[in-house]
Amino acid sequence: MRYSFRLAELLGHVPDPRKRPGTIKAIVEYTGLDRHQVAALLKNEVKYIPMKALSRLCDYLIEYGYVSADQLPGALFAVEPEHFWELLARRRRLEMCVGVRTHESAGQHEGAWVMASDSVLLGELLNGVSTLGGTAKHQMSMHAAGSLMPQPEHLKQSLVWSPGQVVDEHIVTRARAVYEQFTGPGSDKALICLGSIKSNPVAELIVASAFGCTPFQSQDDIADPTQRGCPFFLRYRGTDPHPASCCAGLQLGSRQSSESPGYYFETAHGKWRYCGWDQPEHDTALVFYIHRESQGRLEMVLGGFSGRATRLLAKTLALRAEGFWPPVYSKHGIQVGAFIVQYIFASDAADQRDLLRTDLIAETKIIPLDSQVLARRLDIGRLDS
Repeated sequence: MRYSFRLAELLGHVPDPRKRPGTIKAIVEYTGLDRHQVAALLKNEVKYIPMKALSRLCDYLIEYGYVSADQLPGALFAVEPEHFWELLARRRRLEMCVGVRTHESAGQHEGAWVMASDSVLLGELLNGVSTLGGTAKHQMSMHAAGSLMPQPEHLKQSLVWSPGQVVDEHIVTRARAVYEQFTGPGSDKALICLGSIKSNPVAELIVASAFGCTPFQSQDDIADPTQRGCPFFLRYRGTDPHPASCCAGLQLGSRQSSESPGYYFETAHGKWRYCGWDQPEHDTALVFYIHRESQGRLEMVLGGFSGRATRLLAKTLALRAEGFWPPVYSKHGIQVGAFIVQYIFASDAADQRDLLRTDLIAETKIIPLDSQVLARRLDIGRLDS
């Protein structure tokens, strides 16, 4: 069992310097602790803490009304997850965000619907969280009698406009409102974005925040793909919506051709590997999450390149969720998982393209991105400072 230190979470301390004026200075002046030690505690980077320091921090939290005395020191510690489904189930609040579409003749105020593939993925997500991926009974047998398995206390669903459904301004405004509400005050929460940037603009905000990119701004004109802010890239099909994105577009760079639709990602050697979409043999999906332990905040993107890949991803989560654990990167109180899932079909049978099938069969390869590739791009100074 692994614990994390929740000082930043209890204080509402966030990485943005504009939103945390004088936090470290105030703690140092009250407790007498070293500034670097306080900074490390806020980042959840310490391996141990002296009893005297712990006592002074408890005094500070009580004095300024952050926590009542009867909750300390326990409130300063949280049990961290040990597998993928526990990562979600241990959040007190779980929010699931889905993109919606509407028919032009109906108008945006007359009705909207969720894509069938996203609905399948949402169902598997709820099943996995509630049963810990089907291991709940086994987990219960390993715990003391009467103990409770981790479960979210609050579930919330958010709807945003998919690209191409309404004017771009309304799409971006709605996506920002949902994301900013989630990242506002409060902790011990998770935001799960279902769908790629092609169907859910909140995915753009999650990725841009993690890698310090400007959201909804194309990087297609960058000469060298290694200069891209994001280590993975979704190349649109001609028939797809083409929203401006920091992690999607029509070319990896101005000097490198990328005519084939699908996902590309940078390897440890600085080359970009293609995991494509070509009917009927191949399809691909993305699983990306960032867990800011010290802030008690998890953000995740789950989505296939196509509807077929999204339905296959639901099946992958049901059968092989352990393939997305442990995180690829884990330092500075931040855990990041980034995985490309490649699907290879044995034949072009018509039933593999049946929109109503949820039991599709394909060879599945889960490919983790290189940790150093992530480290070069993660905006660590902003994420944990």
